[in-house]
Amino acid sequence: MTKIVRVGVTFPPELLRELDVTIEELGYNSRSKAIQDAVTAFITEQRLLKKQKGKKAGVLVMVYNHQVRGLEDDLIQAQHNHRQVICSVLHVHLSDRECLEAVAVKGNAEEIRKLAQELATKKGVKQVRSTIITP
Repeated sequence: MTKIVRVGVTFPPELLRELDVTIEELGYNSRSKAIQDAVTAFITEQRLLKKQKGKKAGVLVMVYNHQVRGLEDDLIQAQHNHRQVICSVLHVHLSDRECLEAVAVKGNAEEIRKLAQELATKKGVKQVRSTIITP
C-alpha cells in the first residue's frame, strides 16, 4: 500500500473560493483529489516541455497581477534576457489588476523552456501556459 503524506498549502482566499466552486462543479469529493489532479497535470506539462529538443515555435501565455511591485520590470528583464527566442509580445489588460501577455517564441527549445520557467516563477504571475510546435 502506498503511504499518504500530508502537506500544508497556503492559498489566497479568492483562489481557494474559486477552487471550491470548481471542485463542486466538477463533482470532486475532496480538495485533496482535485489538487492531486492539478499537480499531476502540472508535472505532465513540465515534463513534456522539458522533452522538447531542437528548433521550435510557439506561444507562452501568461496572466499576472501588474500591481505587484517590481513585477513588470522583472518580466521585461526576463524577456530581454531571452530576446533571441522572442518574436513578439501581445499585452492585454484583463482588469484593473490583471494583465495577459502572449509571447510568440521561435528558436532553441531549451531556451524557450528557460524563459517559460523564469516567467512562471515570478511573484505575481498567476499562470504560464506553453504551446510549442515543430516548425
